[in-house]
Amino acid sequence: MHGVFLDRGSLGDDGVDFSVFHRILPHWQYHTATPPDEVAARIAAAHVVVTNKVAVDGNAMAGAKHLRLLCVTATGTNNIDTDAARRLGITVCNVPGYATASVVQLVFTLLLALYTRLPEYHQAVRDGRWQRSEQFCLLDYPIHELAGKIMGIVGYGALGRAVAHVAAAFGMEVVIAQRVGGGEQPHRVPLAELLTRADVVSLHCPLTPQTRGLIGARELSGMKPTAVLINTARGGIVDEVALAKALRDGVIAGAGVDVLTREPPVAGNALLACDVPNLIITPHIAWASLEARQRLVNEVTANIQAFLDGQPRNRVI
Repeated sequence: MHGVFLDRGSLGDDGVDFSVFHRILPHWQYHTATPPDEVAARIAAAHVVVTNKVAVDGNAMAGAKHLRLLCVTATGTNNIDTDAARRLGITVCNVPGYATASVVQLVFTLLLALYTRLPEYHQAVRDGRWQRSEQFCLLDYPIHELAGKIMGIVGYGALGRAVAHVAAAFGMEVVIAQRVGGGEQPHRVPLAELLTRADVVSLHCPLTPQTRGLIGARELSGMKPTAVLINTARGGIVDEVALAKALRDGVIAGAGVDVLTREPPVAGNALLACDVPNLIITPHIAWASLEARQRLVNEVTANIQAFLDGQPRNRVI
């Protein structure tokens, strides 16, 4: 059997052990990246295809006469034409839960940096302002504690629950939003109410037609002026133009963003403007601890082995 990995470069080469793939299938063709117009040709002879972000559509699948298994090195499968896979009898597997610890770590890295004003104080030292101070410390930027603040969580799956657990350890009160488009749920509040109450809003919902543009100008205006927004979910959930304006106008106090609508943002993005204040942007790295990436590779190989054994796991289709 022959395997093809369409974008192995997206997982990095800084210590991740890919040799585990060869313990399952001896023949692999690795591509650092794959342009859309080369997908069909590259998977034409494959029995197993692994992809992270490269889209695989129905036409490419139809031309891959030997293809039996599509493995996504992610939880989301929005880059796969699942209807076509179902029609063609191709199994699609994902990897849930591999990056929970890594994502939670970045959520609180961003939050703590904003609450402690870490970028500003770091720059103050680099500029020599501490060195010129008459006092032993600088107190130019107000620092706040997480203890006693309200953490609002939108999306209460494994990631949302893990964030809630750490928030509680910091002494925060946790408020959970009702599922978008769903009915009332015990111990949850409508999104509009959560936004008015929360000091921190952390997004952990998938990008769907219901959640696209979920946080826009109206929602931002309903938040406290002292509130902080954290988005490690998907860029399309937040109206980025509205967020940039809200930060400039002081509608909310700050934001930490790990995801943008288009990645990489080759055509620019409203949030990348240099005059947007109190904003920390990271390049989609919440998932990317070395440990998480190795778990991801190990789980994909386990998915392949289970399929070969006739007992598919983490099956989406």
